[in-house]
Amino acid sequence: MKTERMVLNFGPQHPATHGTLRIAMELEGETVMKGTPEIGYLHSGFEKLGEYLDYNQYITITDRMNYLSPLCNNVAYALSAEKLIGLDVSKRTQYIRVLMCELSRIADHILNVGMLAVDLGAMTAFLYGFRLREDIYDLFELATGTRLTTSYTLVGGLMRDIPDGYDKAVLKVLDEVGEVAKDIEALLNKNRIWQNRTKNIGIISKDDAISYGISGPMARAAGLDWDIRVKEPYSSYEEFDFDVAIALNG
Repeated sequence: MKTERMVLNFGPQHPATHGTLRIAMELEGETVMKGTPEIGYLHSGFEKLGEYLDYNQYITITDRMNYLSPLCNNVAYALSAEKLIGLDVSKRTQYIRVLMCELSRIADHILNVGMLAVDLGAMTAFLYGFRLREDIYDLFELATGTRLTTSYTLVGGLMRDIPDGYDKAVLKVLDEVGEVAKDIEALLNKNRIWQNRTKNIGIISKDDAISYGISGPMARAAGLDWDIRVKEPYSSYEEFDFDVAIALNG
């Protein structure tokens, strides 16, 4: 029996893209045989804007490159500028940057899991993650005065020091992280819709991850033992002892 592929446009505006992206997909049944992305819908001219701003003015632009974890963007840019200038920052500054980056990663990753769950029909898990994210944003507000686009990291330092008692506030939120992660895992592991729509779908092998230049949690999920915080540490990450989370299933 001869079949023809269906061409389907995904986007450019779609609830699952969390931004504007068009993918021209070729389908055979429910199997995506080919996808051709069309990018550029959100081009904002970040590089061009940098031509008119000084080093620290540009920090506000880095907030908006990924609004889910703006503090990581701040730090990445500040490290680059400091390296070019040949500027060393204090140990306290480095430690606070690490703290803020790790809180940002928790908020970012747990929300990404929640948003994927929403798109696949599991709304409850998203609400658990969103609640924890709000608690982390409370920590950002306590330190920076704002919750989202913080502009907290500056070239050469920070906007200001963390307040007294900040460590206790952080530890209180961190106590929640493990419990929320367990709750989300329990919700999704028992959700047949989630299981049917994720198991053995979109598997990325270790070789594929290397070939496509995939990094971060996706690379480690494919079995790559690569974490830049360990392999090329910055901001005194070499002083922290932690296990790199690696999966094998892709």
